Amino acid sequence: MNTEPGEIILKLEGIQKTYPGVIALDDVDLCVHSKEILGLVGKNGAGKSTLVKVLMGLETPESGTIIISGEEYSHISSGKALELGIGYVPQHLQMMDPLSVAENVLSGELPKNSFGLINWKAAYKQAEERLTKLGLDIDVHKKVEGLKLAEQTMLAIAKALFGNAKLIILDEVTASLPHSDIDQIFCFIKTLNSKGVSFIYISHHLEEVFEICDRVTVLRDGRHVDTCDVTDLDLMELARLIVGEEIGEFARESSWAKGAAVLEIETLTRRGSYENVDLTIDKGCIVGLSGLQGCGSEDLIAGLFGLERLGSGKVRVCGKDYQANSPSQAFSQGVALLPQDRARFGMVGVRSVRENTTYAIIDDLLNKLGFVNQRVEKEVVGGFIDDLGVKTPSQEQHMAYLSGGNQQKVVFAKLAATKPVILILHEPTIGVDVRAKQDIFRIVDKLAADGVSVLIVSSEIRELMGICDRILVMYKGRVVEEFITGERRTTPENILHAIEGGVTSDV
Repeated sequence: MNTEPGEIILKLEGIQKTYPGVIALDDVDLCVHSKEILGLVGKNGAGKSTLVKVLMGLETPESGTIIISGEEYSHISSGKALELGIGYVPQHLQMMDPLSVAENVLSGELPKNSFGLINWKAAYKQAEERLTKLGLDIDVHKKVEGLKLAEQTMLAIAKALFGNAKLIILDEVTASLPHSDIDQIFCFIKTLNSKGVSFIYISHHLEEVFEICDRVTVLRDGRHVDTCDVTDLDLMELARLIVGEEIGEFARESSWAKGAAVLEIETLTRRGSYENVDLTIDKGCIVGLSGLQGCGSEDLIAGLFGLERLGSGKVRVCGKDYQANSPSQAFSQGVALLPQDRARFGMVGVRSVRENTTYAIIDDLLNKLGFVNQRVEKEVVGGFIDDLGVKTPSQEQHMAYLSGGNQQKVVFAKLAATKPVILILHEPTIGVDVRAKQDIFRIVDKLAADGVSVLIVSSEIRELMGICDRILVMYKGRVVEEFITGERRTTPENILHAIEGGVTSDV
């Protein structure tokens, strides 16, 4: 990381942006130096997204000044932002997935021969040369959809540079990546940064801010709280700045006592995915499952929820043989899944909070004439909004307008409404802020206290240690280790060692 700040390449002064009934940005200042990686953090709804839209020319502020390379603007268009060298890489990458790497790299400028046809040999050569200059070794013949997510992310950053970007905004680009891929991304970012590229790095993973950033700017409720060198902060102090109060480690209020087995898996095998998996979860127990990408955990939960075949072996739920060929069959047997990508698979953004909460149980809300009993529906939704602390203007608010943490709470409400006996959570805190994470853990804790058995598949080791009774580690399709919360050997270092294929000691 840089120790001496360079010249100021971007400065925002007094940026004000309001929406009907909401002050999104209130007199916000921001400053980025050359060859700097500036962290931008804050709770969901703090104003980060609006600030990015102002920078990218997608929103016009009511007041304030944007200064880029010494030139002042009251606002900029999206075209002007690109012209001024501002690039943007979102969490959900926007590339032409069915096309090759070369076609994405040379988009709009593919070389042609004398007959006006694309010269593919020249195209592949040019694309390879461009990527090689950035230190990227990616097969330019491959389709983008066939690349690893880390490779796609680095390709998206490279594309921004090919568009002459001098400042690149990285918006939650590591949210869906395993730790090994994050290290690869960070190495690439640091290499580009050493060559003069500046970055604004947005993330809810505060540990990453300390690893990659030089300074960090904190927004809260649309206001600029502080900008600090990361060397002057620690994790707890940064969390306090974000939330406005002290945030401690989550500690479960309920305790699990060994009881009746709700989920029993014996020697479950599916060739190429997992092998001889044994797993038992008792009533009210929270079990964590972690491992490297491709370890088999994602295939396992997809099979349990009826998205893929389970393979051979025995699975019992509440003592009965279990088989689900579809999510609806899983729901009917008391198994519910919170997916990793809530935007694509967990909710319908253009529909209301009410509809998203009840569409999985809509048949239960029909009256004798076949119409939805709206009074009962509103009572059900209102109860979940109160119990889970969902912040929304009304039940009719579209999901797309809620913060990430509140969206996740509504998805929890939808699943809780089905009254599951087993709740599977896939990376439940992805893309939510530090306060929302605490709220989500409390929801999980309450569900377990009410008797729901919970399986959490996550790469966040410390979070698993804070919420789980037991943590299982999968490696190359097998469950290789079990850690009991509170035992001496249950440490982040031992769990990570097991995740990477090592064998931990019993002490």
